[in-house]
Amino acid sequence: MNTENFEYYENYMRRALYLAEKGEGKVNPNPLVGAVIVKNDEIVGEGYHEYFGGHHAEVNALKMAGDNAKGTDVYVTLEPCSHYGKTPPCAEALVKAGVKKVIIAMKDPNKLVAGRGISILESNGIEVVTGVLEKEAKKLNEVFIKYITTKKPYIVLKTAMTLDGKISTVTGKSKWISGEKSREYVHNLRNKYMGIMVGIGTIIADDPLLTTRLKNKKGRNPVAIIVDSALNIPLSSNILNTNHERKIIVACSEKYDKEKKSFLEEKGIKVIVTPSDKCKVNLHYLVNELGKEGIDSILLEGGSTLNFSALKECVVDKVISFIAPKIFGGINAKTPVGGEGVKEVNEAVELKDISYRKIDEDLCIEGYIK
Repeated sequence: MNTENFEYYENYMRRALYLAEKGEGKVNPNPLVGAVIVKNDEIVGEGYHEYFGGHHAEVNALKMAGDNAKGTDVYVTLEPCSHYGKTPPCAEALVKAGVKKVIIAMKDPNKLVAGRGISILESNGIEVVTGVLEKEAKKLNEVFIKYITTKKPYIVLKTAMTLDGKISTVTGKSKWISGEKSREYVHNLRNKYMGIMVGIGTIIADDPLLTTRLKNKKGRNPVAIIVDSALNIPLSSNILNTNHERKIIVACSEKYDKEKKSFLEEKGIKVIVTPSDKCKVNLHYLVNELGKEGIDSILLEGGSTLNFSALKECVVDKVISFIAPKIFGGINAKTPVGGEGVKEVNEAVELKDISYRKIDEDLCIEGYIK
């Protein structure tokens, strides 16, 4: 495949990736997928996976194209599925429509597909091109890739701190460190990821709702996951009153309050008891259980203690940190990551593939755990 053709393909694939992203917060734990159908250098059909259980991107694009789909080039961000799930196989739908060529950004890591979609297309005389904007497609579906291959949720550690690295004043005040635009971005993250995790310290100190508030559109409230070793959560906590609109999970160790566990369960709140890890919640066990619950991704908005534990136990995949141009000072003011810390510089948790962006006056840094 020559470079010129690849550049031509990339133009339409970018459109497909743009469409795929529109499914954020609606399709979990399915992948984000977009499709564009081109005939004589014109788009005759396009679509994306709009909601979990709904038609896949290719089917939506074929519906739009109608009879024009025959003899076309189809651009799709993920290998067309080959198995019967909630919907029929997309590979077979493309064959039936009589398309000429399918350009694919990335192969499907799902073992149920894993090249079979491509095989169906090629065995029916359809030309297949793969790897067009593959890196961008993999980044878009980093949550799906991890979950479908490990059955463990993708975990993003989010922090907001001052220029001198504080998450609160010496008196514990933290509203607001980051600016309004940064906070809007965080609510988009809450909509994007399926769960939100905090420690009991955050619940007691801030009594948060942990809901999603988006401008001009309705967002999805993430599954609330509260790490509470001894079940110290106050029964008057605001978050416990949101269980009618989203799932709430409280994780504790074996040293839990039996009476409170019964009360929470009667209220419809799921309690996960993990093996004790020095009287604390065993995060590895918890992450595995959350995966079994169908939770494919988690935004970790913990306090400094939980953040350190998550990093120490290597359950974090990505870090998003907001730095505000403010200085609090105070030797006793908390930092984003507490715990016992590391003893040597070479023991530091390092990030790779760093990206930087300015959100009004704040600096947002994103990176992946090495």
